[in-house]
Amino acid sequence: MHVSAAEVMGYVQAALLAGGLIVLWRVALSPAARARWGDSPLPHWNLPIVDFLVFGGCVLCGAFGLLVLVAFGAKFAGISGDAATLLAGAAMQVGMLAGALLAPVNRGLHSASARPGAVVAAGFAVFLASFPLIAGTAVVAQQLAQAAGLPPQPQDTVLMLTRLESRGLIAAMILLAVAVAPIVEEAVFRAGAFRFLRGRVPRWVALLLPGIFFAALHVNWGTFAGLDSLAPLVVLAVLFSLAYERTGHIGVPIIAHALFNLNTVIGILTGFVQPP
Repeated sequence: MHVSAAEVMGYVQAALLAGGLIVLWRVALSPAARARWGDSPLPHWNLPIVDFLVFGGCVLCGAFGLLVLVAFGAKFAGISGDAATLLAGAAMQVGMLAGALLAPVNRGLHSASARPGAVVAAGFAVFLASFPLIAGTAVVAQQLAQAAGLPPQPQDTVLMLTRLESRGLIAAMILLAVAVAPIVEEAVFRAGAFRFLRGRVPRWVALLLPGIFFAALHVNWGTFAGLDSLAPLVVLAVLFSLAYERTGHIGVPIIAHALFNLNTVIGILTGFVQPP
């Protein structure tokens, strides 16, 4: 009997869901897990507000500055369509990271020392534990959108990946989603915004506010494409911040983020994820 790639991916998702529930209970919800919770190894970031505004300004200038340069270059080179869109996305991501790294501020110590293997293992555990929470939130968000009469509109990047035919563009998009975006977004939103807000505002605000901005970046506010992914991405961002706070190592949410994106990409390429 022939089993399609989409069916295999369905079994993988079921296994991830089951494994995620087990890991979520063992590392977060069980009495034994809660008893192990202690002080966070993540130190307070003693950064003046003015310096943080400089940091944010550098991130924005890097993102939009490189985007404009690349857009002009693409137009001059005759690059258009999905290739130009993908190039613009890469430019914004790289520009954000360049701005964060080059900002003239005191970054402070923000990653606890850990063996690479332990960081990878912790990142995988965070990915598994977050899987059932994100899946549940996504189902609820879709049901609420349907009840409100909003048509399902997946993210632009999801639609782009389903229609790409060039292997080179597909490989570039996978690289951007799995390697570049997790590093950039965790550096800006977790090691940047969350770490700055933590200890300065109520904890729930420090967790929620960067998550809202993170999720909002994934929605096309002109067409509202990807709006039903807003709530799941806010939850995902909060979980990544909690993982960063709990471990003190930015590599942990980076690994979890990369695995989440990889799972999504594979789901699209295998046909398991079917945009409407």
